[in-house]
Amino acid sequence: MIPGLLGLHHVTATVDQAQPDLDFCLGVLGLRLVKQTVNFDNHRVFHFYYGDRRGAPGTIWTTFPYHGQGVRVGTIGAGQVVSTAFSVPVASLPWWQDRLAAAGVALLATDARPDDAPRLRLHDPSGLVMELVGSEQDERAPWTNGGVGEEQAIRGLHSVALHVHDAGPTLDFLHEVLGCTVHHGDGDAAVVDVGRGGPGARLEVRSGGGVPRGINGIGTVHHVALAIGSEDEQAALREALVLLGVEVTPVRDRQYFRSIYFREPGGVLIEVATVDPGFTWDEPLDALGTSLRLPSWQEADRAAIAAGLPPIRVSPAR
Repeated sequence: MIPGLLGLHHVTATVDQAQPDLDFCLGVLGLRLVKQTVNFDNHRVFHFYYGDRRGAPGTIWTTFPYHGQGVRVGTIGAGQVVSTAFSVPVASLPWWQDRLAAAGVALLATDARPDDAPRLRLHDPSGLVMELVGSEQDERAPWTNGGVGEEQAIRGLHSVALHVHDAGPTLDFLHEVLGCTVHHGDGDAAVVDVGRGGPGARLEVRSGGGVPRGINGIGTVHHVALAIGSEDEQAALREALVLLGVEVTPVRDRQYFRSIYFREPGGVLIEVATVDPGFTWDEPLDALGTSLRLPSWQEADRAAIAAGLPPIRVSPAR
């Protein structure tokens, strides 16, 4: 077991059109756009990062709007993150219910969950399953310039739910290799604390139920990223994974963090990302998300890249 995992870092999803994604995340959820850049593997596609004021690890939701790029609609299922939860004050849930209704967002039925936390369940514009989970234990400072007051605003990610066909190998891997703490629940779900645990540092592992195999595409989560304290700890984790026979990528430079990627035994793609250098690496804190940022190796092609992206407007939240 290698120490160093701190909690969630971010969750990345494949979505449909860029503008509805911006309007929903900014105008309805009240998140901050902390970075607009491109998919480093396909510069015809935006990569939006949403989060708190700084884009702190554990608050970050990121999207690839793949509309018009020949990407099929995906299937949410086993071997994937099947839902992403955001943390809000528990007393704010009735306010959020009214806000979502006013925005035309229908609520989905909720089921029994191992943590028994009250929640609202919904679809985003691309069909992704999201939840707003009421918490009395989340002391993170929210982003409040997004049209949502401090008493209601999202504090960051709460947790993500993974679905696998067989929970045993997944839970063993999370505990024995990644050092997570597993709390076995009743039935087919377990809560897994990453690092300190609690809101922003929690996974839920589900199994059973005859769920079909997930297929990546629009309306599905591509991967979940866990935060690690340093590049040295990341390198030690990578070496340990290689020795265990886990197929893991080389370290990749994502400009705002360094990353490695691998799949846990149930097939869910996991990224481990460093905390530093963070989103102020290439623009000031007060200007985060206000202009297109490109990695240094793509700057020479800025005009052509910008021309190939769909037009967007970053509207203030309602």
